[in-house]
Amino acid sequence: MTPPADSSARRREALDFLLGRINYERSVGVPYGERQYRLDRMRELLERLDRPDRALPIVHVTGTKGKGSTSAMIAAALSACKLSTGLFTSPHLERVEERIAVDGQPCSADELADLVDAVRPVVTAMDDDLARRTPPDTGPTYFELTTAMALIYFRRRRVDAAVLEVGLGGRLDSTNVCQSSVSVITSISFDHMKQLGDTLPQIAWEKAGIIKPGVPVVSGVTTPDALQVIERTADERGSRLLQIGREFDFAYRPRSATDGEFGGEIDYTLCDGREVRRLPGVRLGLCGRHQGANAAVALTVLEELRRLGWNLPESDVRRGLAELRWPARIEVVARRPLVVLDAAHNVASAEALVRTLDESFPARRRLLVFATTQEKDVAGMLRLLLPFFDRVVLTRYTQNPRGVPPEELAAIAATLPSCNWEIAAEPAEAWRRVRAAAPQPDDLICVTGSFFIAAQMRPLIADSQVD
Repeated sequence: MTPPADSSARRREALDFLLGRINYERSVGVPYGERQYRLDRMRELLERLDRPDRALPIVHVTGTKGKGSTSAMIAAALSACKLSTGLFTSPHLERVEERIAVDGQPCSADELADLVDAVRPVVTAMDDDLARRTPPDTGPTYFELTTAMALIYFRRRRVDAAVLEVGLGGRLDSTNVCQSSVSVITSISFDHMKQLGDTLPQIAWEKAGIIKPGVPVVSGVTTPDALQVIERTADERGSRLLQIGREFDFAYRPRSATDGEFGGEIDYTLCDGREVRRLPGVRLGLCGRHQGANAAVALTVLEELRRLGWNLPESDVRRGLAELRWPARIEVVARRPLVVLDAAHNVASAEALVRTLDESFPARRRLLVFATTQEKDVAGMLRLLLPFFDRVVLTRYTQNPRGVPPEELAAIAATLPSCNWEIAAEPAEAWRRVRAAAPQPDDLICVTGSFFIAAQMRPLIADSQVD
């Protein structure tokens, strides 16, 4: 059938096809195992698509937190060095096209539709073949298809490099069928415990699954028992490990707002037995000490690529990190009052958020809109957040079924040392309440708890015409 000529109709048809696949991002009680996350199925899909990944030098990034920001930093620096760079990340905030970008520009609606057209006949054939097998199996999932589409797009654009962010875990993630030039593990903390395990060594083992034999590994992990797992895995696979606090380190300074711009700065040091390299005063477009750690990891990846022969001028690397803006990572979306969007969705990221707001954003009063996802450590996050804010509105995002009802959030909040909290049935009501309660230009409103609440609140904030 000939697809509709109209661009928006083609996009809608493409989205209908993708959303008709199994999508664990929208599932409650996400299963995790070799039956659901089938690397052999992903390999078969890529084989039928003529292995688009094999033409690409790849940096592969996992971690409990920081993997999206670190991926974006690496990609921004490579682009600034005049290397055409593809970036695959998840989830998206507003449009699925955000997941597939080259040099900071997401693919267009027409390009998305073209990519779906490229995979559709292969997927239909796979569905039929897998249904006839004994036992029958399901075809490629939503995430597997978006991964494949990104690889096809990067091959079509003839990128010089591709940065792939893992979706969940690492060992069984669809991105893990690709051969990388450098593997990256940004951090290990508690998240997705039902899928990855309820101890840090178990989670680390899943993340360490991306380590390829003989491929160097850059690690920002600081927890000793998790680090032991990564060290053991790297040693077993003959992979050289560059570890924060050992081969490289950093010192972070928050940067005061100048002309309305927020960010940070690090002094970076690498000493891996071959050379000592120092980069003082590296400016960051992203706020927070945790972003300083992510930047140190990114710089170490870039140094490793330089060692492999890549031409990466220091001035261009610095420019790429300074100019990067990355949505929903302590992102300032309005200024009078100050409105910050952040996708913190576990205890470690909530800690980073509170620390950064305290260091970088002085305010007369702080107000919070909070919504989060089922199976998260809600009590742990609220225990950190509630004492820090003067007023809290608990709500639920409505565009994904995994949201926690505000009544459940309130029941947890009632068991904790309390501030002035209330509930709102949906995000628009939450925004109206918190905006009315912050009349002064030096107030601060923070929205956090999930990518999904950040995505749903963004247009509400824009429509309210806050300065």
